[in-house]
Amino acid sequence: MTTAIPPVQETSAQSVIDLEHEYLLQNYARYPLVLARGKGCYLYDLAGKRYLDFITGIGVNALGHNHPRITKIIREQAGLLLHTSNLYYHQYQGALAARLAKMSGLQRCFFANTGTEAMEGALKMIHSHGRAIQPEKYEVIALDNSFHGRTFGALSITGQAKYRQDFEPLVPGARFVPVNDIAALEAAFSERTAGIVLEMIQGEGGINPLTPEFVAKSRELADRYNALLVADETQCGVGRPGTYFAYQRTSHITMPDIMVTAKPLACGIPLGVIMANEKAAAAIKPGMHGSTFGGGPLACRVALEFCDMLDDLLPAIQRIGGYLHVELNELARKHSFIKEVRGFGLMIGVDLHMPGKQLVLDAMAEGLLINCTHDTVLRMLPAYIITEKEVDQAIRILGKIFAKVK
Repeated sequence: MTTAIPPVQETSAQSVIDLEHEYLLQNYARYPLVLARGKGCYLYDLAGKRYLDFITGIGVNALGHNHPRITKIIREQAGLLLHTSNLYYHQYQGALAARLAKMSGLQRCFFANTGTEAMEGALKMIHSHGRAIQPEKYEVIALDNSFHGRTFGALSITGQAKYRQDFEPLVPGARFVPVNDIAALEAAFSERTAGIVLEMIQGEGGINPLTPEFVAKSRELADRYNALLVADETQCGVGRPGTYFAYQRTSHITMPDIMVTAKPLACGIPLGVIMANEKAAAAIKPGMHGSTFGGGPLACRVALEFCDMLDDLLPAIQRIGGYLHVELNELARKHSFIKEVRGFGLMIGVDLHMPGKQLVLDAMAEGLLINCTHDTVLRMLPAYIITEKEVDQAIRILGKIFAKVK
């Protein structure tokens, strides 16, 4: 006797939720919303209610939903070739690597599927580089409140106890320093230091930008101790700060040895990237690293199309991001529970003097999707295609729900 397989298409939101509760690991604290489709900057639930999407799949859907150019590319490529493995060549991987090299200023590329996979590869570069100098050179400096992924290596350098504590002991050798504390940074470096990993704007940690002075000192100390500097641009890069990557947002650019990124690059198709200079790339020899799915033809072709569009989008990201910052700061002047508005471009955090979860639910009820990170920071990662019209709509909703706070 066989068990009937539940149908994929359910008739109500509650039945979808109930089915997940019965069969999925209960590791996600989901919001009570079942999404059915998207168009532009908006998402729609099963009942047809429209939501302005200001979280974009945690920064993945950079061109919004159902963008015609991306949809066309996916349809075309699905009829040609989806997967080859890295035993063979295809025509898009090298072209995308060349494009990313030009954008980043780094010479060598490796394709993975996610940001955490890219970080694992970067950590292998760090360890291999250090071991080639001396066996005890394996320590990695990271920052308090950082987030670099869910795998053991990435967790080992994630500076938030809530993500680490259930899985310790993790990979040894991590040393954490407070954000923008130059004295602590200098004290952490030693001849055992093989690398330092920085989010130029911390995402999960509360939208905390690093100061140019802190980044420059990190570069200086990495050079002094022959360590590799890694820029984790998984959330803060690929256009979101108004530049290709967040390490490029100041006039005096501090170049990393390695850069990892993922989220928006293939517009919802999984794609992670490691970019490295020749020094860092030399640490990975043939056979030391690989990926079955990384850099497939579908993901690479979509990413190439996205890169073709990004140059034209950057000025708008800067302009609309600036407008959104101004409007949010105006709300902050009206409401004393708002501590600060932080971020650059279209990566924004509204830091509160109180927990923000209820405000997220209130915004959802009014048709605006945001989320809360680090308990008290309302995080906004809008699509790069938003206009002043969508910003005004979001501000009206936020103003309405903020006015109800006691």
